[in-house]
Amino acid sequence: MANVLIVDDDVELCELVTEYLTQEGYIVECVYDGVRALEHVAAATPDLVVLDVMLPGLNGFEVLRRIRDRSEIPVIMLTARGEEVDRVVGLELGADDYLPKPFSPRELTARMGAVLRRVEHARLAPKIGRAESLVVGDLRLDLGARTVKVNDNEVRLTGIEFGLLEQLVRNAGTVVDRGDLSREVLGRRASTFDRSLDVHLSNLRKKLGPLADGAERIKTVRGVGYIYVRAAE
Repeated sequence: MANVLIVDDDVELCELVTEYLTQEGYIVECVYDGVRALEHVAAATPDLVVLDVMLPGLNGFEVLRRIRDRSEIPVIMLTARGEEVDRVVGLELGADDYLPKPFSPRELTARMGAVLRRVEHARLAPKIGRAESLVVGDLRLDLGARTVKVNDNEVRLTGIEFGLLEQLVRNAGTVVDRGDLSREVLGRRASTFDRSLDVHLSNLRKKLGPLADGAERIKTVRGVGYIYVRAAE
């Protein structure tokens, strides 16, 4: 049973979501402002946080930023429908996923399940024979410790960024289908209007930086997917 923290100032929504998630086997706590959210995360360390953007006091973006300063707890952002800028900013700050309001509790449960499965898979990886390293040029992924180094300098990635990079590096030099990346890492089918994959990959590019010759490490193949470039030796 996973412990979930719901952060939203809509009390009725919290009650509805709590009832549904409890029936699905989750242990749920609710807080209604950003300050209480940070206090709860520090004291109780939930397995997942569902965080609304619009909160009294500290808004959801600031709460997420402070969580990411000290923790990789998975976070799903709740955003106003149609506010694409909120979704993009949330992902850029390190949210694992987002869900526009209004939403169905069933869809939230599906998103939560996908995120938690990814986290559990990463946690168990060293125990199931995946404690290995992947090396391409100046980049090294340690799958057991889930660390990334470029030129021996450690690069801090979110869980989703690490998952995307692993898939790309395992297939370095060949195109990885966008739909396959979405299913493997985000746990859902790719949607034409869902920019989350693009934002995560944009963040990943920024963190890794270019190759030694200034070329992009990760290239977009329009209409197909993405490729991690093997530098010429």
